[in-house]
Amino acid sequence: MYRRLHPRRRSLSVFLGVLTMASVGLLLFWDADPGMFPKHAHDILGAFPLAMIAIAYLVYQAAHRPAPKEFVKALLLAVAFLFWAANQLWPGLPQATLFNDIAIAFFVLDVFLVIVGWPASSPDEAFAESYATPTEKERV
Repeated sequence: MYRRLHPRRRSLSVFLGVLTMASVGLLLFWDADPGMFPKHAHDILGAFPLAMIAIAYLVYQAAHRPAPKEFVKALLLAVAFLFWAANQLWPGLPQATLFNDIAIAFFVLDVFLVIVGWPASSPDEAFAESYATPTEKERV
């Protein structure tokens, strides 16, 4: 079941999220004027927010103390972001395509698990949907 966290318990994940959003702003600034940045800055600017949001999400989930299966699902999503970040950071590596393909596989698996309802304890709100407790009529 979803529980709202006390602001103090989620402050680290919020701080990391704000830092991540600032880095996204910097990435978009690079898009507007790439000449103002060093030659390979985009590699780092593209990888950093992906890695940071993965970390922020895991910190948030740890503070939330979800059921073990829910945490595994959160870990799956975080690892997908980290592989995507690796692909952005080291695009010239022979493994870059593999990193990208693993990220794709994990993102697809994550959404598939939402569609099939795994774990069963996950309300639909876990995929940006509103969750309302079923009425008596709907439970029947």
